[in-house]
Amino acid sequence: MSLQVEKLEKNMAKLTIETDAEAFEKAVEKAYQKQKSRISVPGFRKGKVPRQMVERMYGKEVFYEEAANLLIPDAYDEALDACEEDIVSSPQIEVVQIESGKPFIFTATVALKPEVKLGKYKGVKVDKIDTAVTDEEIDEALNRERENNARTITVEDRPVKDGDMTILDFEGFVDGEAFEGGKGENYPLTIGSGAFIPGFEEQLVGAEAGKEVEVKVTFPEDYQAEHLQGKEAVFKCTVKEIKEKELPELNDEFASDISEFDTLAEYREDVKKNLEEKKIKDAKNAKEEAAIKAVVEDSEMEIPEAMLQTQQKQMVDEFAQRITMQGLSMEQYFQFTGTNYQQMAEQVKPQAEERIRTRLVLEAVAKAENIEATEEDYEEELKTMAEVYQMEIDKVRDLMGEREKKSILQDLVVRKAAEFVAENAKEGKAAKAKKATKEEKEDKE
Repeated sequence: MSLQVEKLEKNMAKLTIETDAEAFEKAVEKAYQKQKSRISVPGFRKGKVPRQMVERMYGKEVFYEEAANLLIPDAYDEALDACEEDIVSSPQIEVVQIESGKPFIFTATVALKPEVKLGKYKGVKVDKIDTAVTDEEIDEALNRERENNARTITVEDRPVKDGDMTILDFEGFVDGEAFEGGKGENYPLTIGSGAFIPGFEEQLVGAEAGKEVEVKVTFPEDYQAEHLQGKEAVFKCTVKEIKEKELPELNDEFASDISEFDTLAEYREDVKKNLEEKKIKDAKNAKEEAAIKAVVEDSEMEIPEAMLQTQQKQMVDEFAQRITMQGLSMEQYFQFTGTNYQQMAEQVKPQAEERIRTRLVLEAVAKAENIEATEEDYEEELKTMAEVYQMEIDKVRDLMGEREKKSILQDLVVRKAAEFVAENAKEGKAAKAKKATKEEKEDKE
């Protein structure tokens, strides 16, 4: 394999990759062996037609495309290892020469990592975030726990009120005629949830169980069913059941039931401690994000379009993996949402560009500060991976080739650079509240 690199404009390059004639001949033979079971020629059993016979009948080129597909991936990988340039996109492949007895030549047009002109990256100013926990926040956390531990009870001594969970029968009419999709039986509806069109749920407040009430609404102009858009409708509704949440009392018994503590005071103190830890962690992350954003905004680079497209594809692929784990294919997702790959790729484009810029800037910071990842860092990362995937660390290590190890080390360097930027940022006062209006001042006086 031989390689020539030609630099192009806008951080692009063309790699000309050549394999010898012998390697091409082996690929053609492999293509024949792969396809021969599907070839039928009169006078020969299926799968037993000699290659020379097939080539005489269909031309020597009959196996060339498959041979190229077999040869290109390995040849390109070998070229990547030999290339000293930092390639940051998928290749655009073009076959230049494909002929029996001659070297196989193809080109791969790729994006190269752009040069970054770093701005100020040490001592950038970020707002200081208050990590103090207020009594109101503790109360909110305790009330959330009460909600989580509430029990649902059936109400029989009062009509519907906001927040109730109801079981509802209904049928809708437009101009006195029932319409398709406007009927429901034993439908669970929480009043105030906004699940129905505006104005519907509010009119059920005060309804008594077992008694029919009429609800009058107007469908929105952008309603999904076109034949109902802007139409006035009357729904005949019967609330069959009313339920409400019964919250537990906030006392020592509640604390001992849901925690390891015997008293509400002890549990409250633990809630405060957990909130403080979360606030400190969130503040640290926010500081890092703000500092990195400031550095990125003060830096300059020219991102090749091919690099951006590769990142977009990676992000769409990541989304596809997530929904596949939920039992949904991308084809189904596109069908349900009425979108396609191109629209999704365009949608993630701003995030893709931000991800690229952030990565490039942090790599540049690492280079400027000689930040490196050690073998100890690598082993610690493998240990973490082993815990996440519940595998023995030796098995995780065996799965890592040189490229995987290099990628992990690069990620660790970027992570260290992010920490460096955050640690060297200067915290100032948070943005001041807006000045009091003239009326507010007069009220205070």
